[in-house]
Amino acid sequence: MPADNQITLRLQRQEFSLEVDIRLPSQGITAVFGASGSGKTSLLRCVAGLERPAQGFVRMGGQIWQDADVFLPTWLRPLGYVFQEASLFEHLMVKGNLQFGLRRSKQQEAGQKHLQQAIELLGIEHLLERRVQELSGGERQRVAIASALALQPRVLLLDEPLAALDAARRQDILPWLERLRDEVHIPMLYVTHALDEVVRLADHLLVLENGKLADSGPVAQVLGRSVAGAASGEDRGVLLHATVQEFDPVWHLMRVGFPGGSLWVKDKALALGAPVRIRVLARDISLAVGQSPVSSIQNLLPVTVLELMADTHPSQCLVRLSCGDAEASVLWARITARAAHALGLRSGMPAWAQVKAAALVGA
Repeated sequence: MPADNQITLRLQRQEFSLEVDIRLPSQGITAVFGASGSGKTSLLRCVAGLERPAQGFVRMGGQIWQDADVFLPTWLRPLGYVFQEASLFEHLMVKGNLQFGLRRSKQQEAGQKHLQQAIELLGIEHLLERRVQELSGGERQRVAIASALALQPRVLLLDEPLAALDAARRQDILPWLERLRDEVHIPMLYVTHALDEVVRLADHLLVLENGKLADSGPVAQVLGRSVAGAASGEDRGVLLHATVQEFDPVWHLMRVGFPGGSLWVKDKALALGAPVRIRVLARDISLAVGQSPVSSIQNLLPVTVLELMADTHPSQCLVRLSCGDAEASVLWARITARAAHALGLRSGMPAWAQVKAAALVGA
């Protein structure tokens, strides 16, 4: 990780103490994930200068925002902040809201250029003459993000930007956030407690538990480790980075390959060689031992058992598996403890993973 994006903080709360020491990539989305009350929003507020921790060091883009001698106020920090609820002026049209933020910019010409780029990036040109009250929740958030980008920030902070939207509006805005990740070349801190957002959008993942950094790293690696899946009530699963390798036009399927194997999924009319993200949940994997089983399940992967863990209920067992050499790709299977005993599962044992479902969640 680059040394010019460093966040080291210690902030005492009544419920917990926030203690983190992290380095951010120079671009892409770093998801900050954890249960409610784990310190996610407190982290963003400290980076933004809205909270002053007892001990802190914040350096973004090579500029020190806070250390033992320096504390830049929020208005002097070149950042964009997007809240759960889009903060727009109801008395202004969309265009007026977007222009308002540029008034404090010293580089008006450059700001106007960046604003136009943000408008095009987020597809809101047709909304410029609308009143704020006429916008859907997803449209309001896209306007808020464009406004933040127009300030040419060195980091973009997004605090659960989809939390206030219903399921349909969330699906509307996710493609725009993917485009934001791929085309905006600054680091982004994205707070969420929804794993589906993490696997679709994030490049890196920070897992917070009671204010402490429980795990961090590339998303696929963190989700493959035991600590990451227990941070919320959502089902444990993994993310596989794959590429499209083959099509079956008769059955409308495509085969995607990843280090350690391949899977058949629904044909999404993608190009051969296109990168895709595949999510596989523990509940969608069953295990078999012995020779390759004959089954209605089409995706069968030779795996090695890495470890067995007790699940939240004593009747259930979690099995961590590797595909291919070493830990090229990791899967989790949730089976009953009785089945694990009957199969004689143990660390280092070969087995077959029967993948009942795999979801394509993005590129």
